[in-house]
Amino acid sequence: MVFLQELLSYMIENFDLILLYTGQHVLMVVLSVTAALIVGTILGIICNRFKKLAPVIISIANIIQIIPSLALLAILMVYFGLGFYTVVVGLFLYSLLPIIRHTYVGLEEVDPSLSEAGHGIGMTYMQLLTKVQLPLAMPFIMAGLRIAAVIAVGVAALAPFVGGDGLGREIFSGINSRNNVRIFAGAIPASILAIIADFILGRMEKRMKTRVAK
Repeated sequence: MVFLQELLSYMIENFDLILLYTGQHVLMVVLSVTAALIVGTILGIICNRFKKLAPVIISIANIIQIIPSLALLAILMVYFGLGFYTVVVGLFLYSLLPIIRHTYVGLEEVDPSLSEAGHGIGMTYMQLLTKVQLPLAMPFIMAGLRIAAVIAVGVAALAPFVGGDGLGREIFSGINSRNNVRIFAGAIPASILAIIADFILGRMEKRMKTRVAK
């Protein structure tokens, strides 16, 4: 009870700072996941279009995913230096796999008869892709985006290790000073961000499933 009072008091007193860190955290996640959505969707389309490339692209994305997040950020720091850009690139790379995989699977799940019908009425590949296949694959793509966003929120907490900002600053300041209040003051908002991202994207995914079903 005393701890909760101390935590609440600290968060109220430092509300502006926590709000600033939250904004920085959100910015890093939004930029990286948006870039990953664009690139990952394109790579997923390539996997579907050129089947022989699919194992190569997905394997590379898998290799990136299994590199420990701190190690990946440290490697990127050598090339991008300390700070914001290193974190954004790291989050971007971590977000690629779920989007690539879900885009590929979504396109593979499209009924072949629909594609054949599109070809039959003279649709080009791009017309078929944009007007038939991608709209039908959107629930899968949104599922990948949902996973990527939650992963990015968590990994972004490591940003201070490479000179980045965000809620991780509170967490690691608390660890360094052995102050549990500061640790929770950073961890709780980060957890809330992950829950909000999961909820919003989950709702969007369900809506798209409903539209496709109709």
